[in-house]
Amino acid sequence: MRRPRVLTWHVHGAYLYYLTQTDAEFILPVREDRSDGYGGRVGDHPWGANVREVAWDRIRSEQIDVVLCQSRRNYEVDRFDILSDEQLELPLVYVEHDPPREHPTDTRHPLDDPNALLVHVTHFNDLMWDSNRTPTRVIEHGVVVPYGVEYSGELERGLVVINQLEKRGRRLGADIFLRAREELPIDLIGMEARSLGGLGEVPHSQVPAFASRYRLFFNPIRYTSLGLAVCEAMAAGIPIVALATTEMATVIENDVNGYADTDTEGLIGRMRMLLEDPQLARRLGEGSRATARERFGIDRFAREWGAALREVAANRAGRLVEAAS
Repeated sequence: MRRPRVLTWHVHGAYLYYLTQTDAEFILPVREDRSDGYGGRVGDHPWGANVREVAWDRIRSEQIDVVLCQSRRNYEVDRFDILSDEQLELPLVYVEHDPPREHPTDTRHPLDDPNALLVHVTHFNDLMWDSNRTPTRVIEHGVVVPYGVEYSGELERGLVVINQLEKRGRRLGADIFLRAREELPIDLIGMEARSLGGLGEVPHSQVPAFASRYRLFFNPIRYTSLGLAVCEAMAAGIPIVALATTEMATVIENDVNGYADTDTEGLIGRMRMLLEDPQLARRLGEGSRATARERFGIDRFAREWGAALREVAANRAGRLVEAAS
């Protein structure tokens, strides 16, 4: 079977880059102003030849096998703006990047279609969403760390990597970050990081090398999916200190690859211990890298996504043959 041709939007740049490691062709709609969702091949990612930009108003002339929505807006607005009536009948996959916001257990997902596929990026998300009649599948993250990046931990400091932390507030742990920084040397990078006294934004391809010099990686987030920045830090061999909430509780094993707890003061104490003991930090960093290799390998991620895309495309072909017979 030939590689499926997948239409999707640029929603989360790093995730999109990793997604395009799949054996498929990806068509990205773009607008002249590169507005939200229509940025195409932006950023410093080394996009492959299987990723192609197409002007949004020419999408209807494209041959597409699968429509992949990555946000509620993609599903409820964007696809109707750019797809033909025939293309709207194509197999649909919706990747849900986040846990439910309105209510943690009783929120119904906007997708309710037994012929579509809802892909959750964590088992926690799959557990918490009411996914209606839609079949679901979990495809956990897969990441790549640039060749040659090795953990040194030479900086006796912690690092937090979160975009727009001040604006996103308590859910992303802005208050916890500020509390920890009162007692410990912790830097913040990401979009708008300077609003909280951080260092600013670092290009995605440079983050692993930048982070590898820090003694530890701190994740103060209360409630969101497992962040790609955490997976990338683990793949670079950095010990993780995090709140034991959402999927993080299944990833961090205390005294093996870092520390996770719901006791903020306890986590501050653990970070202080790691800052004072580089050998302990290196041992936990080795555990962190081992976890990433086992759980967040890009080959497994690309293989599972490839299987999902081929499956939904083949299911539609089978339904068409059945309808014609």
